[in-house]
Amino acid sequence: MAGQIQGSSPVALSIRNLKKVFRGKGERVTALDNVSIDVQEGELFTLLGPSGCGKTTTLRCVAGFEKPTGGKIDFLGRDFTTIPSFRRNIGMVFQSYALFPHLSVFENVAYGLKVRKDPRREIEQKVDGILQLVGLDTTKKRKPSELSGGQQQRIALARALVYDPQLLLLDEPLSNLDAKLRVYMRGEIRRIQQRAKVTTLFVTHDQEEALSISDRIAVMHAGKVSQIGTPDEIYEDPHSIRVADFIGQANFFECTVKKQERGLMVLTFPSGERISLNSTSAMLSDFPHPNGVLFSRPEQIKVTPEPGRPNTLNGKVKSILYLGSVVRYFIEVFGHTIPREVLVDEDRRIKGVREGDEVGLVLDEDDVRLFPPDQKEQLQKESS
Repeated sequence: MAGQIQGSSPVALSIRNLKKVFRGKGERVTALDNVSIDVQEGELFTLLGPSGCGKTTTLRCVAGFEKPTGGKIDFLGRDFTTIPSFRRNIGMVFQSYALFPHLSVFENVAYGLKVRKDPRREIEQKVDGILQLVGLDTTKKRKPSELSGGQQQRIALARALVYDPQLLLLDEPLSNLDAKLRVYMRGEIRRIQQRAKVTTLFVTHDQEEALSISDRIAVMHAGKVSQIGTPDEIYEDPHSIRVADFIGQANFFECTVKKQERGLMVLTFPSGERISLNSTSAMLSDFPHPNGVLFSRPEQIKVTPEPGRPNTLNGKVKSILYLGSVVRYFIEVFGHTIPREVLVDEDRRIKGVREGDEVGLVLDEDDVRLFPPDQKEQLQKESS
């Protein structure tokens, strides 16, 4: 399967052709449409996509909370498709932590072990060990209300891990935290997951969250998997306009494509401007269509204060936004009749370039890629 890690571990969770159809009041909604995913042992694998794409439904099918309409779920050689959820040895953390407010941290984490009637000494050892792992060993006598949101989230994580689950499921576990705490806690989740060495399926709609902590990512749209890969593969080499548009910032330029001799490819834009690129680039080679959509990330374009230079697009600076780590330039290209705004991220302000100035844009031919025009038409149709 695409997106496999080199020298990877054996597959722990295998999802094949998973389907889920919800029926009610004359409606038939296909939530999952032939979803196939392999998760390797010890891997943190993320399902990423917008609301309604099927990522949580996939997680709930793996957990046993939803019964698939079709397909198969296999975990470590066992057919999970029909096994009840309580027999799956799965730990799960939900959006709401569902902690018992009247119980201490220790009692919250120990609750399931007590219900299972594990020996008291064993419960104490397990809970003390897992609280130390999540960094809450000094707070075990306190109530959840006395702790911060991040600490409460770690209680929920400890409660899920105390069973020594073979599989950990995390459903948007950071969505209730503020932005700064989310950044800290995603690092904590990664640290704890690596220390526990537990195979983990993580669900989020947050692209930065997914890119920062995942071993691999499945990008989902409309109940289907659009692409599977490592974070750098997903960001740097999207296989479709849909993935390129969803992950990070993206610029798209409609163009006509004509290959020339000596390995050059000439692209002509709606304004009549033309640029030549190296058609032997892995991103551009073997493009079979006469028309295309050129894709480039904001950091893959450079602004020059000298418009009209060969092999550049000309534009006008509409606004400049200082973001600390980058300076974002909003540049209008293709003139007044068919304007298009382009985002360019520079690591510092460009001397002599101000709002309203005419500039040139230089595209990095090693990073740009071409997509068939019908992909953009399909994306616009889905968005309308």
